[in-house]
Amino acid sequence: MDRAEVDTKIRELIEPFNKKGVELKDETTFQNDLEFDSLTVMDFVAEIEDEFDIIISMNQQAEIENYGQLVDAVHKLQAGA
Repeated sequence: MDRAEVDTKIRELIEPFNKKGVELKDETTFQNDLEFDSLTVMDFVAEIEDEFDIIISMNQQAEIENYGQLVDAVHKLQAGA
């Protein structure tokens, strides 16, 4: 799966969590732009892990601040799987 396919899939997964309909760009932040709280992040990460059959460690989660970083991380993880 290439980065564009990963991006498309994550956009589908994020839809129910994106309550304000924020436009997703690589620089869109989860905390400030999307206003995700820690519980929302946990639920969203679980969806991604299930969909892509990967594990995103707590350390990796801590480093992911924006949408582009998430797409890159998932792309790298699933490519290495």
